[in-house]
Amino acid sequence: MEEALRAAEERLRAAGVASPRVDAELLAAHLAGVSRGRLRALALIGAEAPAGFQALVDERARRVPLQHLTGSASFRRIDLSVGPGVFIPRPETESVAQLVIDRAGPLSSPRIVDLGTGSGAIAASVADEVPGAEVYAVELSDLACAWAATNLEPYGVRLVQGDLATALPELDGSFDIVVSNPPYIPADAVPNEPEVAEHDPHMALYGGGADGLRLPRAAAASAARLLRAGGYFVMEHAEVQAPWVAAFLTEAGVWTSVTTHQDLGGRDRATSAVLRESARPTTAQRASSATPPTIGPAAREHRGHPTGHPSVDTPDHTAGHTP
Repeated sequence: MEEALRAAEERLRAAGVASPRVDAELLAAHLAGVSRGRLRALALIGAEAPAGFQALVDERARRVPLQHLTGSASFRRIDLSVGPGVFIPRPETESVAQLVIDRAGPLSSPRIVDLGTGSGAIAASVADEVPGAEVYAVELSDLACAWAATNLEPYGVRLVQGDLATALPELDGSFDIVVSNPPYIPADAVPNEPEVAEHDPHMALYGGGADGLRLPRAAAASAARLLRAGGYFVMEHAEVQAPWVAAFLTEAGVWTSVTTHQDLGGRDRATSAVLRESARPTTAQRASSATPPTIGPAAREHRGHPTGHPSVDTPDHTAGHTP
């Protein structure tokens, strides 16, 4: 097996995969049905490479995302089912989930909504780590909704299919926390990584407009509509967009405590704000289409998700693997 792993590592390195040895081991571990640590032990004692290993290495060398080949992505302490049609959650989005979990911790039975949930990564993690929380998730894409339903079912999250700009009008003013990791890549930007450019759904990448901020602005407007006074909003964005996001939240006049947050790499990747006590939704904010169809609670109504979205300014947002 060690010889096969070394050959796979060289093949993947030549193909431009950022973590060739890790990916080779994870592919072999997936086929063998063992952990990566156990696979290493098997390699040391001279075990054979699992059947089908070379075929998966060939696919990965063509820059098919690792998670599409294994069908799974790790996010915080849960494993998510992922595949074509849904954005693969990124490690930096775990920091956004942590902000929600920290804010929700002291609250009694907090009501939380994840706008643009994708695979359901943030919503599932929050439901998993905040006992007693009432968690909703909103997603527009049919394919992403199918993946999210699978991932959210074990956690009792209420999944709603609809537009993040208009969803849940019947629950205006009732949420303690709104979180969003919306699409935010500018219209004329093309991701460098083939895993992103060729395999992540464009619907999950592009935020609309030259600056990519149409959907982030819509998420912020929905947060102002959905939150109770004093409620908390946090949103992921690209590093270069941090000043613009802070500016439009401040200029809206309904937010206080606008704060930029860094990810584990020290980059400005999220912004939070608190809805002013005097803020009230306007008639325009309340206007919406018919109430979107509900697919939930996911635990009871299964319809059977890259969460995070790649920054346009940081090259390390690959779909190669997540921790």
